[in-house]
Amino acid sequence: MTQKAKVKPIKASLAFTQLMPANLYTFGCSVYAGVNNNPAYSQPPVDMPTLKSTLDGYNTLIAAALDGSKKVLAQRNHQGEVLIKILKQLAHYVESACKDDMTIFTSSGFQAVSKTHTATPSLSQSIRKITQGSSSGVLLVWLVAVAGALSYEIRWAPVPAGTTTPATPTWTSMLVPSTHPPTTVFESDARHDLSV
Repeated sequence: MTQKAKVKPIKASLAFTQLMPANLYTFGCSVYAGVNNNPAYSQPPVDMPTLKSTLDGYNTLIAAALDGSKKVLAQRNHQGEVLIKILKQLAHYVESACKDDMTIFTSSGFQAVSKTHTATPSLSQSIRKITQGSSSGVLLVWLVAVAGALSYEIRWAPVPAGTTTPATPTWTSMLVPSTHPPTTVFESDARHDLSV
C-alpha cells in the first residue's frame, strides 16, 4: 500500500496590506479580474459588484488626494482600509476554495506565501525600504546599516503634484542615531535621498 504525499496547504500572502495606495488599487483590480466569473470561486464572501464599487471609489480618492488635502487623505486611507478588509476575506476564501491546487489559486490574482525565504533587495545602497506609516502623511524609512557609522542623515523634499522632481527642491534633513527602529518622516509626497 502506497502512502500519498501530504500536500502543504496554500496560504495567501497578505503583503498587499503594506502596499502604497496606487499599488493596492492595482492589486485589488487583479483580484477582481481573477475572482469575477471564475468557476473555481463561485461563492465568494463578498460579491463582485461590491468589490468593484470599492475599487472605483478608492481610485477616485487616490486621484483627489494628490493635492495633499488632509480631509481627502483621511477619506482615501479609510477607503483603503475597507478595501484591505474585503481583500483579506477573499484571500481566506481563495485559500480554502482552491483545494491546494496552485494553478487554481493563482487564477484568483492572489499570490501565495513563498515556501523559501528570499531577502528583499534594498531600494538603494542606503535605504532598505520605505513603508506607509500608521497615519496619513507618515512614512517609515528603513536604513541600511553601515559598519562604523556613528549616525545617519536623511534628506527629503516635497514633490509638487503632477511632477516627478521639484525644480528647486527645498530639502528637509534629519540626523538619525541608529538604523533601528525605522525613522518616521512626516511628508505625504516626498522624494527621498540619504547620505551617511
